[in-house]
Amino acid sequence: MKRIRRSCELLILALALLLTPAGCKKTEEKHEKQLFAMDTVMLLTAYGDAGSDALNAAADVINALAADLDPEREGGSVYALNAGAGGPVEAAADCLAVLDTALAVGRETGGALDPALYPVIKAWGFTTGQYRVPAQEELDRLLAEKNTEGILLDAAAGTAALPEGTAISLGAVAKGYAAQKAVQAMAEAGAERAILSLGGNVQTLGDTRPDGEAWQVAVTDPLDTGSYVGILRVGQTAVVTSGGYQRYFDQDGVRYIHILDPATGRPVDNGLASVTVVTADGARADALSTALFVLGEQGALDYAGAHEGVELVLVTQDGRVIVTAGLAEAFVEAGEGYTYEYP
Repeated sequence: MKRIRRSCELLILALALLLTPAGCKKTEEKHEKQLFAMDTVMLLTAYGDAGSDALNAAADVINALAADLDPEREGGSVYALNAGAGGPVEAAADCLAVLDTALAVGRETGGALDPALYPVIKAWGFTTGQYRVPAQEELDRLLAEKNTEGILLDAAAGTAALPEGTAISLGAVAKGYAAQKAVQAMAEAGAERAILSLGGNVQTLGDTRPDGEAWQVAVTDPLDTGSYVGILRVGQTAVVTSGGYQRYFDQDGVRYIHILDPATGRPVDNGLASVTVVTADGARADALSTALFVLGEQGALDYAGAHEGVELVLVTQDGRVIVTAGLAEAFVEAGEGYTYEYP
């Protein structure tokens, strides 16, 4: 009789464990907020009792940065810097930090990222939606007028100075920086776990999801955006993807993507379809995803090999998915018609 009672007690205990998510772990309430900023639909998700406050804090940070970093919005730092080219101009600390990251990554990659490419981007119509193909003479003139090397930052004074004829855009870094700052605001508001999706920019807070499993981030199939080439299982980090499929226009049977080569002022056409960067710093991940796309397959792999903590998923136009060594065990293949390489 005692044996039967003991067996029943064990059965009840086993059922209780099965019905409790992740064993005995407490279920954390899920909170979500959607907003539109930086020309992107963003989804913010936080867990736990502080989730609602954390989402509001994150949204406040993103909206403030969107206003300050928009080169077309009067009253923002970037607008002021462009308008005051030729002398030092006061700018918000966040703006100076984003500009500093853009310049640093540009130097590290031999000019593959150039924040002073803004007049060229405008010439193509990527800022207005009024797309056109500029003549090479126009592009050459705009490239000759800019002076990226002459941009001066003075963080202590809270100023930056752009040379005459130079105008900047920080779009290649802004969303990554915003995601990083938003996650910090969420943590300060009491959130311990969160995941933010700002277009192609994903940032996580906490080493795991509430169920104790790794965060799962899909890598979009750039040749079929309704699908994906794989799933990344990650901890607390940034996962940022850049690809020609995100913004482009077609003219006379030719597709022109929004990622421009600073050397030519023309859309990049080097065989890459997308570059996904996984690294802790969201701003650098964003900047690198663009710069490494410009560098191409081998240049991107060389950069990752020389910089610890930077991992990549490259998708090529000829149907290959290249996953760097640090992600080999974290990557789950999911695409159809692709070959997978783990160099």
